[in-house]
Amino acid sequence: MDLSGKKSSSIEKNENIVGYVFLFPILINFIIFMAFPIIFSLILAFSHWEFMQGINLSAMKFTGMQNFVGIMKDNWFSSSMKNTLIFAVSTVPVGISIGLVLAVLINKYVFCQNFFKISLFLPYISSAVASAVVWSVVLHPSFGPVNEFLKSIGIQNPPKWFADLKWALPSVIAFSIWQQLGYIILVYMAGLKGVPADLYEAAEIDGAGEVRKFFVITLPMVSPTTFFLFIIQLIGSFKVFDVVSALTDGGPGTSTTVIAYYIYRAAFKYYEMGKASAAAWAMFIIIFAITLFQWNQQKKWVSYS
Repeated sequence: MDLSGKKSSSIEKNENIVGYVFLFPILINFIIFMAFPIIFSLILAFSHWEFMQGINLSAMKFTGMQNFVGIMKDNWFSSSMKNTLIFAVSTVPVGISIGLVLAVLINKYVFCQNFFKISLFLPYISSAVASAVVWSVVLHPSFGPVNEFLKSIGIQNPPKWFADLKWALPSVIAFSIWQQLGYIILVYMAGLKGVPADLYEAAEIDGAGEVRKFFVITLPMVSPTTFFLFIIQLIGSFKVFDVVSALTDGGPGTSTTVIAYYIYRAAFKYYEMGKASAAAWAMFIIIFAITLFQWNQQKKWVSYS
C-alpha cells in the first residue's frame, strides 16, 4: 500500500478545507455587501418601489424602461450630468498635468523630497469634510481672508465663491484638484524612478534641452502611470459626493449638483429608489464606456511607441 500517497492526499485535503474556511467570511461579505446590492439595484432600475414599504415583493412593480425615460426627462438629472462632465473634464486633465510637472520638478530639483511628499499628501489623506470646512472659511464671501485680500487690492465686489452661481462649480473643481494633487504627485514620482537615466544622458549628448527631454522621454515612459491615474481619477470624478455635500449641498440651485449627489437626493430625500438605481446604472455605463475607449487608446499608444 502507498501510505505516503494517502498521507499527502489527506494533508492536501485538510489544507483545502482550511483555505475554504478562511475564504468563507470574505465570500459572505461579498454576497451581502456587494453582489446582493448590485443585483437588487438592477432590479430596482426596472421597477417602482417605495423605500418606506421595506423589502416587500408584492409592493414592487415592474415598469420596464420607465425609470430611465424619467431621468432623461428630468432637468435636474440633465444638469447634474452636465456638471459631472464639466467636473471630470476639468479636474482629471488639469490635475494630472499639474501633478506630472510638479513631480518632475520635485524629483530633479528639490531637496528634502520626503518632507514635500508628506506635505503634499496631507490633503489627500485628511478628511474631505474637514478640508471643505477650512476652504469654506477661507473663501467665505463676507469675512474670508481671500476676499479680504482682494478688497485690499481694489476689487470691490469679489466673487462669492461657493455661494455664487457662476463661481460655485469652479470653486469645487479647484478644491478637488488641490485635494487630489498630492496623490497624483506621489504616484508619478514612483513612476519616474523607473525611467532609465541612460535615456536622459543620451539625450543630453544629442543636445536635447529639458523641455524636449520631458516630451520625448519622460512623457512616453510614464504613459502607463498616466493611464492608471486617468482611469482612477476619472472614476473618482464621476463618484464625487462628499466634497459637493460638504461645500455646497448641490447649490446654489443646481449649479454644483453632480450625478452621485443626484442619486443620493433621489434615493434618500425623495425615496425614488427606482429612479436613483436607473441613474446609478447610467453612470456605470458611461464610466465603463469611457474606460474601454481609454483602454483601446492606451493599447494603440503602446503599439505605436
